[in-house]
Amino acid sequence: MRARLAPMLYDETDREAAAAMRASIVAKAERSEAARRKQTTGLTDDGLPVHSFQSLLADLATYARIQATTVLNDKYVFTLHTRPTPIQRRAFELLAVNPDRTQ
Repeated sequence: MRARLAPMLYDETDREAAAAMRASIVAKAERSEAARRKQTTGLTDDGLPVHSFQSLLADLATYARIQATTVLNDKYVFTLHTRPTPIQRRAFELLAVNPDRTQ
């Protein structure tokens, strides 16, 4: 999950470029230009805010599925889904998940 969400996180996404910047295998790992850009601007390539894994999970936790009934007919149950934010929508795309589908 974390690997698929890496473009939205502070995690390294261009490992080849980072590895090419290392002088030797025992040298301190360098961050790629893409990772440094995310760190300094605080934005992803899509223009969304960069998150830590925990803060992204907290953001995704606000997406809700609600089952409700009406006063007129309490046997009729219908399901409502909250509208995903742009951050949630992008995370669902990266995870290849349809949040409205529960099974």
